[in-house]
Amino acid sequence: MDTQNPSAPPRAQSRAAGKNHSHARGLVHENARHTERFTVIGNHLAQHPELSLVARGLALYIQSLPAGAPVDIKTLAARFPEGRDRIAAALRDLETHGYLRRTRERTPTGRIVTRTVSCNRPGIRGRAGADQAPGPPKKRQPPRKRLLPAVPQPGYPTPALLQQATDVLAGLRRHDPRLLLSATDTRHLAPGVATWLERDLTPTDVRDALTAHLPTEPLHRPAALLAHRLTAQLPPLPPYRPPAPPPDVRHPLQTCDGCDRAFRAPDPGHCRDCRRDLPEAT
Repeated sequence: MDTQNPSAPPRAQSRAAGKNHSHARGLVHENARHTERFTVIGNHLAQHPELSLVARGLALYIQSLPAGAPVDIKTLAARFPEGRDRIAAALRDLETHGYLRRTRERTPTGRIVTRTVSCNRPGIRGRAGADQAPGPPKKRQPPRKRLLPAVPQPGYPTPALLQQATDVLAGLRRHDPRLLLSATDTRHLAPGVATWLERDLTPTDVRDALTAHLPTEPLHRPAALLAHRLTAQLPPLPPYRPPAPPPDVRHPLQTCDGCDRAFRAPDPGHCRDCRRDLPEAT
């Protein structure tokens, strides 16, 4: 008699069970929708074929931070256990692949700071602060040109002195091509150079002081850097030196009317000995 095992599952159930077992071996997502405090990350970053896990995790952390948060190596090393070297290498990798842009900028006080821009889609320039809540629409204003810092002014700005200062500034580009100045910048800086020249410095001295120990990165505002150096490194006034006495006047030779001796005097007459013998000398 043909009997059926009641404990054996039907074939359809067996196929379904096998399918579920196969699916359980892979990844299963259990997702809940975020409504606050979340960051959208593209798969181009999460699954980047060349970035390390440290670099990808660091990019995710940086993209989750608010604008203005510090992201320098020292701050990140204090936050994570990977250490300064691994964090510095990860930042360089993110910069290489376009997820970060870091530039060195000089503040109006002369301090150099690093400006970091986080890019959530490399190659596509977005608007800084685009993830912030939109405010009322405003008319786009043209960028305001930053004024150059003031420079020292000479006591006696003669045309010859200002021309010499202009020549010094024009020659800086031959020492470093990054110091190419516009005519407007040169006119602004020339009085500062003239002040240095008034203080007994040669044009070579001024050029060496302005070009010594320049930063290795590109100079975005060379005129501002020069203006800062002209003010911050202004040499002191030279010590007072009294004017030199006038040179001795050498009179022409004259022939004495009394003894025919030659002597020097502005006009003809008698020599010193003969003047003593004259009646009016007694």
